[in-house]
Amino acid sequence: MPDQTDHAGMAALSICEALILAMNDHKLLPEQEIVGVLQDAEAAHENAIGSKAEEQTHRAVAALINKMISGGNSVRRPQG
Repeated sequence: MPDQTDHAGMAALSICEALILAMNDHKLLPEQEIVGVLQDAEAAHENAIGSKAEEQTHRAVAALINKMISGGNSVRRPQG
């Protein structure tokens, strides 16, 4: 049932992003720490090994996390 897996992954990502934003908004973690956590997660997937299919999945996950970092999706950065 790939649809259920996709939906579960999207839900988990949304929840995690909301939690990260809340931690930053409430000053529980500074932006630098949040970015560091995301970079660690990205590196874990970038360096994962396995079958070709597994490696492709990990690279896609790493790319998504990298977009989150560069796009600022998980940290509210001041405009200007």
